[in-house]
Amino acid sequence: MTTTGLGGAALGAFRGRFGEALSTADAALDAHGRDESGLEAARPGAVLFARTEADVVEALALAREFRVPVVPFAAGSSLEGQLIPPPGALSLDLSGMTRVLEVRPGAFQATVEPGVTYPQLNRAARTHGLFFPVDPGAEATLGGMASTNASGTAAVRYGTTRENVLALRVALMDGRVLSLGSRARKSSAGYDLRHLFLGAEGTLGVITELTVRLWPLPAARLALRCAFPDVSSAARAATAVMGASAQPERLELMDARGLRAVNRHLGLQEPEVPTLWIELAGASAGALEDVRALCEELCRDAGALDVRVARQPEELEALWRARHHAFYALKALYPGEAFLSTDLCVPLDALPDILTFTEDGLRAEGLDASVLGHVGDGNFHVLFHAPPGSADWARIDALYARLVERTLALGGTCSGEHGVGLHKRRFLRAQHGGAVELMREVKTLLDPLNLLNPGKVLPDPA
Repeated sequence: MTTTGLGGAALGAFRGRFGEALSTADAALDAHGRDESGLEAARPGAVLFARTEADVVEALALAREFRVPVVPFAAGSSLEGQLIPPPGALSLDLSGMTRVLEVRPGAFQATVEPGVTYPQLNRAARTHGLFFPVDPGAEATLGGMASTNASGTAAVRYGTTRENVLALRVALMDGRVLSLGSRARKSSAGYDLRHLFLGAEGTLGVITELTVRLWPLPAARLALRCAFPDVSSAARAATAVMGASAQPERLELMDARGLRAVNRHLGLQEPEVPTLWIELAGASAGALEDVRALCEELCRDAGALDVRVARQPEELEALWRARHHAFYALKALYPGEAFLSTDLCVPLDALPDILTFTEDGLRAEGLDASVLGHVGDGNFHVLFHAPPGSADWARIDALYARLVERTLALGGTCSGEHGVGLHKRRFLRAQHGGAVELMREVKTLLDPLNLLNPGKVLPDPA
């Protein structure tokens, strides 16, 4: 179906309905034409700053009338090109929908608008001794996190966004607003349509409200910093820790390059060797000691060179600040270069295999890249870098394709948490086969004019 974009009558209609909430200012168009993917930016036709669900519904109605593509937008932290608009599109900015509508401590849940960030929700929940555990690092919004099924460092213990969304409201392209899921912790009533929209990247509908699970704040925490001679040894230790039912809160890997970048970026003095960071939590400090001792023993058995323990809140905060700044620290280490971050995930027992395959491939191609990730989930990232237009990019793209092929052969996925967007569409058919056509039928059913974030997720027809 041909779209016309925002011009002439369409732009006038949107401006007549929304007034100053619709912007065509250069600064707004530039800010909404890119994300954190590094892919080429592309300005939308206009930006609409929605404030209510009614704004969203009316914007979709006008988009349907004038055949205008719509790209939902919030924090702008997507990593796979989800937010880059096609020509003439409306960027529908939901970042102003920031109300925490309700916190129900006795039910361990909260209801929020899609522009609420997870730190904002945690500030509201903390007064009740609760927190929302999905922590992707960036100041992401709950709506964006649901749209990509984000996870992050704490998913090994608490699950991804998908496991922590109980209910949501979604505005469809045909004017309906659906309430999906329920406040109950479980349900066996009918098709689970809620999960259809979690990870759909705004291609099927626009999320306008979410009810999410909250968890009790741990009474006691500590973290182990375990240095290893190589990434493979660290991966074996991670597998052993998970197999021992230690139930870590976080289990993270960073290689020597990543530690070097973080040291320079934050002025730290961490040993610049592959390192596992293991956070444990419990009802008391004493209750953690047996688990700490077990994790230390497992890491030393796997070849750990050194194990240090952080117990004080300021130590823990500094440790996780370093981990969350790794992406930006690595980019700062190579100014002026272009970057590509992979997001692969394998079954946990295949983690040593794929990490060895990765390091062998980097050496064979003569590439410099950093490996880090949420290895308790089998989820890891390779951050490639090279000057824009360099011949290195042909080797990077070829190795990336081989990494995906190997990951899929091991029973893994081309995206553990970042989503598909523009960047990974080419891998979707290799992972899902004929199911891609069923996905396309679902998209056509819910968005027959192909106006919702067109060109994302699904590959071009074969």
